[in-house]
Amino acid sequence: MVDQLNWAGNYRYSSLELLEPKNLEEVKELVVNRRSIRVLGSRHSFNGIADTGGSHLSLRKMNRVIDLDREQNIVTVEGGIRYGDLCRYLNDHGCALHNLASLPHISVAGAVATATHGSGVHHASLASSVRAIELMKSDGEITVLTRGVDPEFDGAAVGLGGLGVVTKLTLDVVPSFQVSQTVYERLPFSALDSDIEDILSAAYSVSLFTNWAEPIFNQVWVKRKLGTNGEDEAPSHFFGALPAPEKRHMVSGQSVVNCSEQLGAPGPWYERLPHFRMDFTPSAGNELQSEYFIPRRHALEAIHALGKLSDLIAPLLFISEIRTIASDTFWMSPCYHQDSVGLHFTWKPEWERVRELIPLIEHELEPFGVRPHWAKLFMLEPERLQARYDRLADFRQLLLRYDPTGKFRNTFLDHYIMN
Repeated sequence: MVDQLNWAGNYRYSSLELLEPKNLEEVKELVVNRRSIRVLGSRHSFNGIADTGGSHLSLRKMNRVIDLDREQNIVTVEGGIRYGDLCRYLNDHGCALHNLASLPHISVAGAVATATHGSGVHHASLASSVRAIELMKSDGEITVLTRGVDPEFDGAAVGLGGLGVVTKLTLDVVPSFQVSQTVYERLPFSALDSDIEDILSAAYSVSLFTNWAEPIFNQVWVKRKLGTNGEDEAPSHFFGALPAPEKRHMVSGQSVVNCSEQLGAPGPWYERLPHFRMDFTPSAGNELQSEYFIPRRHALEAIHALGKLSDLIAPLLFISEIRTIASDTFWMSPCYHQDSVGLHFTWKPEWERVRELIPLIEHELEPFGVRPHWAKLFMLEPERLQARYDRLADFRQLLLRYDPTGKFRNTFLDHYIMN
């Protein structure tokens, strides 16, 4: 067996071998000759979604930028490339992506497949940038699905790793831009009662952080897109919260060197939109994570509902983040056809206690049609989870059609999708 943990150290994979092909021909040979295989990305998941009892296939050696088409405003990359590496290339060529997740360390293919997202009321998940996907199916056949052309594209984009090996992606790009980031401190929960929409939409990206120990947001990370000349100073206050006098980490006691630049200093989009720097440890490192999505219109009610559990949440928590995501059209995206708020929990590595708390959180969020992040920790029963997805039956049929022998399926997909 391959002795390999996920990045946070809370999950041990059960695969028999780890394969690292260098080109498409090697991928085909490995896929065709394995009975059970699963792509392992950058290991930034916290449950068994990427696991397999068979062979793990890593595309980390297939991480090239293949083509940048400035006329069509698209870039084509291999499936193993990470956002941090792609972003540097794009910025050097005067281009950008519309948004980024909090970590630049993650692989593009893995983030897209799980509907991973950034923040902003106008910004859908990272999958929304995908123009086309090149996919190797279980028999080694290559197929290309294009947005607006192939009706199955919206089912395949957030494919949860079950359709095949994503060998290439073509992404939309925009002109490079500058962003400033200012951290404001101690925003009262009560400020949301009258101004929640103004707060959530106050900048290109807004992230609210709380440890639930008090009815305040300890920090608000405000990322502002700057004009061509880099003008626009950050406001001197944010709905009553004041700017931090020095650089902050959202987790108390962690080194600020890991975090992206702050204090209103302008910089390239890819150095400000993520919370963490590419070459440093993201978040707290040794941690657990959960995230839940609800319709944005219920954000205030949900925050008040979670407040009932604050005495239980706070002792087990490093930090909690609240941010917005625009709706999309991907069948298995938690933001399918709904502008959403993500309620994120970065837990201390105390799984037995966290496992007891998670059902209480899910119970409080149940009235809002809660959907969990596919790659993080949750306890929702399959039937409740499946009821949240209008196109789940269509996705199930798509899995069966693309992978009739179940070569790419695993215990996680069997439990939550095929059950």
